[in-house]
Amino acid sequence: MVFATALLLTSCNKTILKLSIPQAFKDEATAVHVNGSRTRLMSFANYSTTKIKRGAHVKYPGWGRGFFLENIVLNHFGIGKEEHVEKEKDRFRYTISNGKNAMQVFGKEQKITRSIEYKLLNGKGPFSSFDQLQQYSYIFSVLFTTDTSNRAAAWELVMTNMYDRKSDVSNGPFAIIRPDESGIATNGKDSLFIKPVSVKEAERADGRPGKLLFKVLAGYEICTPDGVVAIIDLVNKDIWFYNELDETDRLTIAAISTALFARRVSNVQW
Repeated sequence: MVFATALLLTSCNKTILKLSIPQAFKDEATAVHVNGSRTRLMSFANYSTTKIKRGAHVKYPGWGRGFFLENIVLNHFGIGKEEHVEKEKDRFRYTISNGKNAMQVFGKEQKITRSIEYKLLNGKGPFSSFDQLQQYSYIFSVLFTTDTSNRAAAWELVMTNMYDRKSDVSNGPFAIIRPDESGIATNGKDSLFIKPVSVKEAERADGRPGKLLFKVLAGYEICTPDGVVAIIDLVNKDIWFYNELDETDRLTIAAISTALFARRVSNVQW
């Protein structure tokens, strides 16, 4: 069950995205604001991170097919076809502490995009070519280790977002990557499920409903099999913790949340 929803509020020339937290969850949870999101240090409530050490954030081309035989035919009609492959990756590590216990965080992101460009050989201007997405792969993996004697086993988080045109039943010429990165964190005994909260419904300045052209990712729910235990608000940089969580669970959720805020390859930028 999806708890949180989001609204796109437009005021004058300013657009504001707001994550709506259900009142029933608000009554049983406490929100904290994350300072320093996407920077070198983060802190909130009694939690703080060490300096986030990063590897090289690199973006580079991969090997694409040239379609030599197809282009022999297409070139007679003034059309060219070419495949483009782009790869991007990043790493980071830091320690998060609540003053009593600490957890080490080691994160890795990787994204691969494969597309085909069709272009008019003698054409000029913005409509002389277009790219058709073929494949998209995003993988975010994080290892969390702790010296705490209670529940000392390491946690591992894996989140993915995949697209393959061959499996796309819409059959449209264009594709938009849906903001639905989801995943699971587990220590081999307990598991937490990370579910995206996206929105396509909009509300205009005059209160009338509207729709966005595509879904917008506004946050994540962290769930156990029994229900939602935390909500991460990517827009306002807030974390909502369920009040009944013990100290060990709070540290784990705090580490997962900061790892999500620390990403640079992910397209989620607020």
